[in-house]
Amino acid sequence: MAQLKRKTIEPDPLYNNLLVTKFVNYIMQRGQKQTARKIVYSAFEIIKKKTKKDPIEIFEKAIQNVSPMLEVRSKRIGGAKYQVPVEVPKERRVALAMRWIIESISGSKGKTAEKLANELMEAANNAGKSIKKKDNVHKMAEANKAFAHFAW
Repeated sequence: MAQLKRKTIEPDPLYNNLLVTKFVNYIMQRGQKQTARKIVYSAFEIIKKKTKKDPIEIFEKAIQNVSPMLEVRSKRIGGAKYQVPVEVPKERRVALAMRWIIESISGSKGKTAEKLANELMEAANNAGKSIKKKDNVHKMAEANKAFAHFAW
């Protein structure tokens, strides 16, 4: 079986950070990278003004706080489907965290950059919609830990 080759991405030009580039790519719609960059950078500016701290530090803390440790996967055993808790690989943790942060800001009204800045600051302080989502996933895994022996 051939190993998949991962496409390498360049760190973003302003902060020289790979995580920020990935986040910009997640926010980007219809190939409009410049617009996505503007949203992320202006959110970082808002964070800088409000907290007087390094926005990258807050961003990384938010991603770390939202990242789930466990999730449930469906497994079919003997005609029955079980929700089996499994540990989340590091790459997927970051991907899920970014997805949940973006998901949590998409429903509400207002300027996107401001919503993003607020959600990132809340997530860095272990609050907000994205943290709630992570807690729900952890609760599901905790509730189904009786089926953990099916994970192989």
